[in-house]
Amino acid sequence: MSVGILALGTYAPPKVMTNHDFEKFLDTTDEWITSRTGIKERRIADEHEFTSDLAIRAVENLVARYGEGALEGVDLVIVATNTPDALFPATAALVQDHFKLNAGAYDLLAGCPGWGYALAQAYGMVHSGVCKKVLAVGAEALTKIINWQDRSTAVLFGDGAGAAVVGQVPEGYGFKSFVLGADGSGAKELALGCLNPRLPGDLPMPKTVYMNGREVFKFAVRVMNEASLEAIQKAGLTPEQIKFFVPHQANARIIESARERLGLPVGQVWVNVDRYGNTSTASMPIALQEALDAGQIHDGDHILFVTFGAGLTWAASVLTWWQPN
Repeated sequence: MSVGILALGTYAPPKVMTNHDFEKFLDTTDEWITSRTGIKERRIADEHEFTSDLAIRAVENLVARYGEGALEGVDLVIVATNTPDALFPATAALVQDHFKLNAGAYDLLAGCPGWGYALAQAYGMVHSGVCKKVLAVGAEALTKIINWQDRSTAVLFGDGAGAAVVGQVPEGYGFKSFVLGADGSGAKELALGCLNPRLPGDLPMPKTVYMNGREVFKFAVRVMNEASLEAIQKAGLTPEQIKFFVPHQANARIIESARERLGLPVGQVWVNVDRYGNTSTASMPIALQEALDAGQIHDGDHILFVTFGAGLTWAASVLTWWQPN
């Protein structure tokens, strides 16, 4: 059975926060932020907008694009997120209830690679016959948990969501490979809200992100290249056969390094970190949707996804795009 993406939708809050806005209360500048990250602005959820709201908006966008029938047969909802509305109930259950789906639901926590992990789980569920269709969502309200006084992390993150229906596609299309990995020895380099005192996630204040940017950068540059090549090889392809590259949107310098190492032309990679910042699990679906809307991806194109994040974790996959009529 060939399994791929049947429908896709995204959402980003309308409120925009620019680098110049940070200059008003942090010791930073637009030039400092841009030169190190490539980020110029990011989207901010409003006070009463949470991860479940963003996820629901992304699914609504999916339905608007593909019709009400897009959700027919969905029997599992996975929401990959690092900012769930609560530890329980699952944010996925709130999404399931909103759309009245006859489906199971659970959240997935794997750092920024969460949507990559969710796609792999969705593929396995459909391919094995356990599920008919899976709604795989990546959604984040990261600006609610950052320390706005920490210039090393406050400027990096934005809010948003993306949702995909994964199910059976025509033979020859769909996912060709998955690579999932973790190196827990780097757990201390990127953490949040830790109960375990051996981890630094409660510094410099409770329930905010801690990141050792230098170490995460070195890890990301290395693992994006290694995981990408492994996924391409497992798919039985060569880098030259990859038609489009959709990477995790965390840092423009990291993306450029990965593109160069893979030998891909500039026009075959989508970069929107300048407009959204790092939206974690939502970054790849948002980038994929923009690339599709721009006409950069066509039926039969081999697409490479790769992402990295807290854990430290990573995920890569190759998908042969099927364009529904």
